[in-house]
Amino acid sequence: MSTTYARLPNRVKAAVIDSITLIILMYSITQIFSLFETVPNYVRGGLFFVVFFLYEPILVSLFGRTLGHLFCDIVVKSEHNEKKNIPFHIAFIRFILKALLGWISLLTVTGNEKNQAIHDKVAKSIVIGI
Repeated sequence: MSTTYARLPNRVKAAVIDSITLIILMYSITQIFSLFETVPNYVRGGLFFVVFFLYEPILVSLFGRTLGHLFCDIVVKSEHNEKKNIPFHIAFIRFILKALLGWISLLTVTGNEKNQAIHDKVAKSIVIGI
């Protein structure tokens, strides 16, 4: 059975869904904080950091997918073993590079046979359509 690599439209849809998910999470946190008289800034900043910077790496390393990936029927796996998720530290590096390069990285998907973006090549990951 041949591997079907995720195509650009599904990856873009997943990114949009994940962006909306992050906005909803951060808005919800803000609403919860408003229920308390005082919340130290370090608590606010720390929680926003965790949500923004760890949402994708945690979900990708544990489950191979974010909510956006789930809705678009795609999954992130190790390039060397399609049955394995990538480890957290690699998923974190992948996310940081993806965030720094933005859409430029995603637009490189169509330039190779495995549909890997720059951040996938660095992380040695592939995104598979299921």
